[in-house]
Amino acid sequence: MSDESVKHDGSLNSLSRAASAYLRSAQHQPIEWNEWGAEAFEKARRENKPVLLDIGAVWCHWCHVMDRESYENPATAEIINAKFVAVKVDRDERPDVDTRYQSAVAAISGQGGWPLTAFLTPDGKPYFGGTYFPPDERYGRPSFQRVLLTMADAFANKREEVEESAGSVMMAIEHNESFSGRAGNPGEPLLEKVIDSIVKQFDERNGGFGSQPKFPHPGALDLLVDAAGRGGEEAARAKHVVEVTLEKMAAGGIYDQLAGGFHRYSVDERWVVPHFEKMAYDNSELLKNYAHAFQSFVEPEFARVAKDILRWMDEWLSDRELGGFYASQDADDSLDDDGDYFTWTVDEAKAVLSAEEFAVAEKYFELRVVGDMHHNPQKNVLRVGPARTAGVDEGAVETVKRKMYAARLLRKTPYVDRTVYTGWNGMCISAYLAAGRALGLSEPVEFALKSLERVVASVWDARAGMAHVVAYGEGVAAARIPGVLEDYAFVAAAALDAWEVTGEFAYYATAKEIGDAMLARFYDAVGGGFFDTEKDADAIGALSARRKPLQDSPTPAGNAVAAAVLLRLAALTGDAVYETRAQETLETFAGVVEHFGLYAASYGLALRRAVAGSVQVCVIGDDDAAEVLAAIAMAKYAVNKSVVRLRRDQLDRLPPALAETLPFLPVSEGSVAVVCRGNSCLPPVESARELLAALNG
Repeated sequence: MSDESVKHDGSLNSLSRAASAYLRSAQHQPIEWNEWGAEAFEKARRENKPVLLDIGAVWCHWCHVMDRESYENPATAEIINAKFVAVKVDRDERPDVDTRYQSAVAAISGQGGWPLTAFLTPDGKPYFGGTYFPPDERYGRPSFQRVLLTMADAFANKREEVEESAGSVMMAIEHNESFSGRAGNPGEPLLEKVIDSIVKQFDERNGGFGSQPKFPHPGALDLLVDAAGRGGEEAARAKHVVEVTLEKMAAGGIYDQLAGGFHRYSVDERWVVPHFEKMAYDNSELLKNYAHAFQSFVEPEFARVAKDILRWMDEWLSDRELGGFYASQDADDSLDDDGDYFTWTVDEAKAVLSAEEFAVAEKYFELRVVGDMHHNPQKNVLRVGPARTAGVDEGAVETVKRKMYAARLLRKTPYVDRTVYTGWNGMCISAYLAAGRALGLSEPVEFALKSLERVVASVWDARAGMAHVVAYGEGVAAARIPGVLEDYAFVAAAALDAWEVTGEFAYYATAKEIGDAMLARFYDAVGGGFFDTEKDADAIGALSARRKPLQDSPTPAGNAVAAAVLLRLAALTGDAVYETRAQETLETFAGVVEHFGLYAASYGLALRRAVAGSVQVCVIGDDDAAEVLAAIAMAKYAVNKSVVRLRRDQLDRLPPALAETLPFLPVSEGSVAVVCRGNSCLPPVESARELLAALNG
């Protein structure tokens, strides 16, 4: 995050009172910035000015570039302050604002992204927009000052055209966000189409899907891990796609070879040069991928990478004292570098390694005098070359990594946004629980439970609902931002995961309470499916457009996760309402989902859960035999399989569906496992052989 800008008179603008780290980074700019809200738009109406909307994020390199080039330029600031009411938005803090204006700019220019630059009428309707605008005429784009003057002139002198354009864009937003694709009874054929669409985009040479830029697509990988465990002619292909992709990503520059954890995406198809920011939500979902793949394929490398992701998240993204996960780590220390913190010249490596160690590093990481980065060709992105399988001493490699990482820590570290977001924490908590169970590690489970306790205590109120932010990293208090659909769905899912791990009824009760509120606040009883926000009669501009998220971009889609939560609650409560609403949600998008391919993977996971039906393996006991039974039950990941750990003293307080069966088990001195499918349970078993037979039956 850039903190080098200073207003020429030394004063601060109104963003000095903001809670968001991204907004506060602009407090010295000579722009009269406003935060998003009714006050800013009332000012625009009163002064009869258009609104300049800037949406970005603390981790966004080009946002900081535009800040320095344009928003810190006194001449540009003079134009903005005279002719516009300027509003700056943190896309992480206000995803509801971002998604709608991204849709608007995509309708206007054909593409979205950050920084997002939009020009709005005083009632918040967009009439023009784009992403990054350079300060001078270049990249085939007009200068930002010319754009500003043109848009101000249009608002002043061509008002009818502006209003007409704004109306057309609003119609486009509403059309883009409303899916008229309802179809009855989605099932196995639709699921096969989604999987086939994903597999067809597989890059056989490099792993992953599609070409550059290349994103990991964790939902698609989990869907294929699940498919690989179900047998049939497509299972081997699904396994191959997952294994190649996970191996290539872990060997590539998108993976931080020293600290662990993944960068956001690769600018090339070979995973070599990443965008260096690291996000909580990418690492949570990739942690699940590697943990689930280890469950199913028992490949030690997948366990190693999962532990490395945990190491990085523990060190950089976790509030170890209070619990909870931070939002992101920036790509750069300043605008004068491009990933310099993470990359290495040959001389930099030689300076911290002995000659023998450098020889190992040079071979292992393919270090070259001419490296990978355009801004500094000497800089190498660390990645693992073919030498990894050519007899390199792993002990020597670990020594090299340790010494290079220690040296890297002496560099100025890119900013970590310590904002604790509700939904992203739900994702991280679920990932830590999944990884802890798959890898047999207690510490991630304990930290996940600690984090869940903090999140629920901080943001959840049965009357007021859920808040979007647990805490801001700057330690400042802020007005409560209402939670969106994803906040409810991810935290409810995390609470269900916590119940499965611990058997503690309170986690189930929390999940049910949040799930019920999610239905009451977001479900469309007329059209089916979930809106991403609650209905707000006073919604500003594009926030009035109702939106039902289907695509995984960048996080799993709210409707898919909500449907999965409802299916899990149906299995535990026996209440048919949950299953009906889940089925209606899946039907709402069934007519269009196959066209979204990679971006509908979370829908595919929810559909798999619906098609395959719930399988619950309840392991009762807390001795060594119970550990063996749990390990057997955990082997081979399946999205519709839940492994529930219970002590016998917990059998008197269970979710309704299990309460009808489990308390009446025959008295036994040892541990037992009970496999339940749908509304019926098999007799309890005591041996691993019997449990395997019950699971495969």
